[in-house]
Amino acid sequence: MAEPATVRLTVAQALVRFLAAQYSERDGVRRRLVESVWGIFGHGNVAGLGQALVEERERMRFLQGRNEQAMVHAATGFARHSNRLRVQAVTTSIGPGATNLVTGAALATVNRLPVLLLPGDTFAGRPAEPVLQQLESPVAGDISVNDCLRPVSRWFDRITRPEQLVPAALRAMRVLTDPADTGAVTLALPQDVQAEAYDWPVGFFAERTWHVRRPPAEPDVLAAVAAALRTARRPLLVAGGGVRYAEAEAALATFAESTGVPVATTQAGKGALPGDHEQEVGGIGHTGTEVAADLARTADLVLGVGTRWSDFTTASHTLFAHPGVRFVNLNVAAPDSAKLAALALVADARAGLEALTEELAGHRVDDGYLAEYREGRAEADRQTAQLCAAPGPDDRPTQAQLLGELRAQLTAEDVIVNAAGSLPGDLHRHWRADNSRQYHLEYGYSCMGYEIPAAIGVKLASPGAGVWALVGDGTYLMLPGELVTAVQEGLAIRLVLVQNHGYASIGGLSEATGAERFGTDYRYRDAEGGYTGDPLPVDLAANAASLGLTVRRAATVGELREALAAARTASGPFCVYVETGPPAAGGPAPAAWWDVPVAEVSARPAARSARAEYERRAAHRVRHL
Repeated sequence: MAEPATVRLTVAQALVRFLAAQYSERDGVRRRLVESVWGIFGHGNVAGLGQALVEERERMRFLQGRNEQAMVHAATGFARHSNRLRVQAVTTSIGPGATNLVTGAALATVNRLPVLLLPGDTFAGRPAEPVLQQLESPVAGDISVNDCLRPVSRWFDRITRPEQLVPAALRAMRVLTDPADTGAVTLALPQDVQAEAYDWPVGFFAERTWHVRRPPAEPDVLAAVAAALRTARRPLLVAGGGVRYAEAEAALATFAESTGVPVATTQAGKGALPGDHEQEVGGIGHTGTEVAADLARTADLVLGVGTRWSDFTTASHTLFAHPGVRFVNLNVAAPDSAKLAALALVADARAGLEALTEELAGHRVDDGYLAEYREGRAEADRQTAQLCAAPGPDDRPTQAQLLGELRAQLTAEDVIVNAAGSLPGDLHRHWRADNSRQYHLEYGYSCMGYEIPAAIGVKLASPGAGVWALVGDGTYLMLPGELVTAVQEGLAIRLVLVQNHGYASIGGLSEATGAERFGTDYRYRDAEGGYTGDPLPVDLAANAASLGLTVRRAATVGELREALAAARTASGPFCVYVETGPPAAGGPAPAAWWDVPVAEVSARPAARSARAEYERRAAHRVRHL
């Protein structure tokens, strides 16, 4: 008997079966594309996708989340640690479940990381209006809360008829596997349509492999870039996240070693060269090293590889100060390659670096330049060693000393996860990453609450890795609930919970801009609206324990060492809770400026002083045209 040309399934069943048959391929390596589905069920997805995931449970893994935003963060962490070659989907109910996706979707799209969002939607058939959680718009009948996801999605569609799923699902896979134009992809699914049956062509469910391309460099542009590098006396390479996603680390090392060009890294690119590599000069920009900032200020040619040139990297366009500086951007995304009026080399980072190395065969920077930046790097290492060196075992550690102790514990197979607060600055400046996979910083959106769910995503992507989530008290209070998911799934993530009783990073910024740390502390208010010296009686360690984690409190350096060692060998989720002391005296100031506007007029002396400093700094801004 001939195989039927169609199979009758609901829309939700068809979607899950389709997703289970998708694969990605690059460099001849084929892998499952959509590995699993995160979900919180409510009306709008429980009877559609919920039923389909039960029916297709042998084909598709389900992960139960606790917060919709956190589920997207977990999927984003999974995608990043998979170098954008594997993704996870997220399903929610309609109403608040769907709108809670917006922050996570924005983070994924800003960072060019693929996630598939499947929010429930109100009835397409409109049997009764308004239904529960329906947004009634005075200007259009087809608007729902899911339309909030349009500006933060790389691609959006609403499936109002079953047959629309076929082209929409195929388009979604194309965007998810695009190396240049990816991010959050949203398929809004009205709850009645999810449950509707349709006769699907069997070819829709056949295994399909999506090739992730490596576009090569154009020969003429490549020759022009090589010519520019040959004439540069002080070239600097800035490596971004595109190096990692293209798996171009080896190609970058070969280029740097053969040419002698120093390499500075963005937050997303850190580890692209190992921290002990001779050409690696540390982080670039506001949170970078002084040696990298000095090289940037005097560079006559800057080669950006896989970076989108955020304001933290360019120091709000004040960092690259050489009067004749030229930019070359090697980037798979054409819009990024054109930034800073650069000579645009649109290509895959690995393919472009390999071709450029061959084109520059025999060329090398002057020995004097090599000696200069290596001495600067050595001085940066001496400063880091001094700042991160722990005092006696009975002393309370500073945050930098905490990082020094943690760095001593980690191996090249471990991963640190962080996103917001003062930790990203300390990590970018002082952490020496063994490789790009060890350093997982989300700084395109710098979203508080990212660390814990992202650590779960990283652990799911790489079960054998030791995954450490570095979390400040402010970030912890945003999204701790996914710790329950780690317990439920038996995921041995290691949480390092740093308590400094307030928003330390934004408090410092508030003080620098004349706002006098207003509203940035976790302390009792006095009668005048100020703060007393007493912290609130909040016990975050007890909270973590109540969510199922094993917790070790560390009040001293000695206890911290013991707690980190215990975390390393723990078989389940583990929390190291540490109260840090004040920053070490003489710690380095930011290597470069960052533009945060200050009140132009004020009655307060602190604001007037901050405004004068702002105008002095802003005068150094350069428009690269």
